[in-house]
Amino acid sequence: MRILTVGLDADDTLWHNETIFRLTHDRFCGLLTEVAETPVIEARLAEIEGRNLALYGYGVKGFTLSMIETAMELTEGQAPPRVVAEILAAGREMLAHPAEPLPGVAEALDELSQDYRLVLITKGDLLHQEQKLAASGLGDLFSGVEIVSEKRVDTYARIFARHGTGPEAAVMCGNSMKSDILPALGAGAAAAYVPYPLIWAHEVADAPEGHPRFVELGAISELPAWVRGLG
Repeated sequence: MRILTVGLDADDTLWHNETIFRLTHDRFCGLLTEVAETPVIEARLAEIEGRNLALYGYGVKGFTLSMIETAMELTEGQAPPRVVAEILAAGREMLAHPAEPLPGVAEALDELSQDYRLVLITKGDLLHQEQKLAASGLGDLFSGVEIVSEKRVDTYARIFARHGTGPEAAVMCGNSMKSDILPALGAGAAAAYVPYPLIWAHEVADAPEGHPRFVELGAISELPAWVRGLG
């Protein structure tokens, strides 16, 4: 079937995201060095992040709340006001960080937009993701924007039906095997994995080795040629 729609993840596919989270993560651990060893802080933060995903969803605001909760738990409710203030300041800085397209992104999307319907499919905070898309200068290349709470098989089936003729005529491209690749393939779409140097632990999953509609690309610049080759 001829490809009509190309879905693209946002964070760490179109612009940096995990790098910013890692820098803030290290800054947070530095604030609590007098309270606990770094591995203990990291383990508690990961645990709290995991249990809060269902409540806060993905994004900077949920991460900031999880850092505050971690600080409160590790200090038994006695986190110094300066630590809480530092965490809030770090969260604000993350929200204000510029969203500059990664190398090759603008060119690849411009080429794809000539022949295919482009749809941004991303998780995270609605306002922040809209702000990042506007700041990136890529917004006019997309026919649709879908900011979802989670990426599942039914999510892709619904989105590709809304923005095309269904997943069989669609491709999904992203850096997360768990969120961008496996559920898109499960819905019947083709999927292109473009690795980012860093990956959040909650997004790690095994590659679908041997799947006929899956490819791992070295860079997003390779995406247009691969999509054309599908049909």
